[in-house]
Formats: sequence, C-alpha cells, structure tokens
Amino acid sequence: MLNFEFLLPMRIIFGNDVINQIGEEARKLGKRAFIVTDKGVLKTGYIERIQQLLNVVDIKSEVFSDVDPNPRDKSVQKGFDRAAKFKADMLLGVGGGSAIDTAKAIGVILQEGGKIQDYEGLDIVKKPITPLIAVPTTAGTGTEVTFWSVITDTQRKFKMSIGSPLMAAKVALVDPMLTLTLPKDITAFTGIDALVHAIEGYTSMLSQPISDSLALTAIERISDNIRKVYANGKNVKARYNMMLGSMLAGISFGNSDVASVHCMGEAMGGLYDTPHGLSMAVCLPYCMEHNLIANSEKFADIAWALGEDIEDLTSMQAARQGVAAIRSLLKDLNIPSARAIGLKKSDLNKLAVAAAANVALESNPRSLDKQDFLMMFQRAYDDEV
Repeated sequence: MLNFEFLLPMRIIFGNDVINQIGEEARKLGKRAFIVTDKGVLKTGYIERIQQLLNVVDIKSEVFSDVDPNPRDKSVQKGFDRAAKFKADMLLGVGGGSAIDTAKAIGVILQEGGKIQDYEGLDIVKKPITPLIAVPTTAGTGTEVTFWSVITDTQRKFKMSIGSPLMAAKVALVDPMLTLTLPKDITAFTGIDALVHAIEGYTSMLSQPISDSLALTAIERISDNIRKVYANGKNVKARYNMMLGSMLAGISFGNSDVASVHCMGEAMGGLYDTPHGLSMAVCLPYCMEHNLIANSEKFADIAWALGEDIEDLTSMQAARQGVAAIRSLLKDLNIPSARAIGLKKSDLNKLAVAAAANVALESNPRSLDKQDFLMMFQRAYDDEV
C-alpha cells in the first residue's frame, strides 16, 4: 500500500472574468503591488486593466516588463532592484511561465537576499516569498499552482530549478478569457507543455493516486481541445477547457514530478534559448518511446486518455499507439523537427550531459544516464518528420 502526501499551498480562483476580483484579492495582501509581466502581455491591454482595478482599491502599482522567454537571472536581478526601490509589499505575476517564475524568483531575493543562484535546488529557500498573486495568460506552464521557478543561469547556459512550498503564490487567479489573444504558435507550444506536465506527472516515479487522477483528467481535457483552440483561438469553451487542463496538470506534477522530457527540453532551452513549450514538444515522442517499457500499463492509460481505441490491445501495443497519437497531434499543430529549430549534431554530447544533470532525472520511470540521453537526442536529430 502506498503512503503519500498531497500539498496545495495556494488558493485557486478559476473561471471566466475572475480577473475582475484582483483588486479585492490584492487588498488582502498589501498596498504596493509590483507587477511582473512581459512586453507581449503589455500589448494586450491586460496590465492597464489590472492597474485600473488596483487603483479602485487604492493600491499603488509599478510595472516591470523586462522578462524574456526562458527567464534569465539578469531579469530577476533587475526586477529585484526595481521592486526594492518601489518598496513593494506584494507581487503580481501576469503572463506565461516566464513572468510568473520571474515573480517568484524576485520574491525569493526580496526576502532572503543574495542572488537567485544561491537557491538552486529543492528547499534551499527558508523564508516565505513576498506575497504573490499569479495570473496566467497562457494555458501551459501551470506554474501558478506549483512552488517551482525555472531560471536560466546565463553564464552556464543552464536552466536552474528552484523549488520550495514557501515560493507558492498566495492566490492563483486563473481566467481562461485572458488566453483568447494568444497567437496560434504560442497556443500550440504552451498546450503541449501542459500535456507534457500531465504525462510526466502520471508516469513519474513520485506519482500518487491524487496526482494520477488529476493527470489523466488533464490529458483528456487537453487532447480534446488543443486542436480546437489551435484552429480557432476565439473558441471560448475550448479555451476554458485548455486552461482547466493546464491547471490540473500543474497541480499533478507539482505533487509528483516531471521527468526526461524536461531533462532534454530544458537542456535545449538553456543552450539554444528555444521556447520552453516547443522544446518539450520536440522531445516528447522520443522520451515516451524510450520510457514505455518501464510501465506499459500507465502509458496504455495515457493512450486511452488521448482518445485512442485500445480495447483489444495489449498494454504494450496500446502504449505504442499512444506515442503514435502524440506524433499525429504534433503534426496537426505544425510542430517542427528538432533539427529545424536548431539542434546541431556537434551539440548532442553537451546536451546529453546537461540533461543527465537535471534534478528531475531520478523521477523518470526508466533509469537513464548520459548515453540514454545521447541516443534520444540522436534520434531527434535524425528524424526529419
């Protein structure tokens, strides 16, 4: 019998137009809100709307938008300097995973001091971060409901994972209507990122019954709706289901873990600055294919959750059908090959070393080492489909 723990250290407010509650929620946390976002979100008008809602309840705000995809240590430091000067007593992370992860990291330094590299790893953070409201504008990372932040160390060209329950947002304000303006490519990349979270949350060595249930539900929601939102970004019902699936996947892997897809994808992101969801997408089928012999029953469950007819198949046959379903989905979403997005043969060994150093390695269902990653990167490089 399995003993397990389940942790959800933040309040979740979910639904269409819940962004209108941000003033009420912020008023419970402080008087000076430092808004961390990116230039793409600035263009949508969401930040101006949020500031108006904060003004109504007499909360002063300042906007920091120097956040890049694959957030960097330099952005964290710059944001910290601005937040400290503003004397922020709360943070609002508004955007995709980059903005929210940067907000978490700024919150760490505001309370702990030092530089963000000092907190790499699990449970190095010892103080609760500055109170944070996380407002996702993509249906992808699920970071609004996790206590992890992934920040690129620009000197090492390496993605650091920083994690502690003390880094969780106070409130996750999750409004699917904020995703209606997402471009097609970002819709696809972030949607696959959410799917990877659910798949790895389900197959991780640290999975448990509650995270498993959430992961399978997330896979169903995402696979039923991702093509719909890619085809028509104004499909409100599909956007709702994608955001719900992304959030459930975040809760799942936050109480389980990610695994080899993140090991490989984060190695690529660190070296090439590839968009996170895109690197996850190109690595996903190779990792699934390599891992399925370790737990074919769970990978068969994934095929079922993807909508595949597996009634008369063995678990191994069903597991392989699930990989085929993923390849079909990536094709429908026009996901390019690994080589097309910059994977170089001369970098394969360097990438394999970085992947094998990832903190998620031990959670993978199949034991892996550098040679395994090298083989998977080679397959990705050779595959032009």
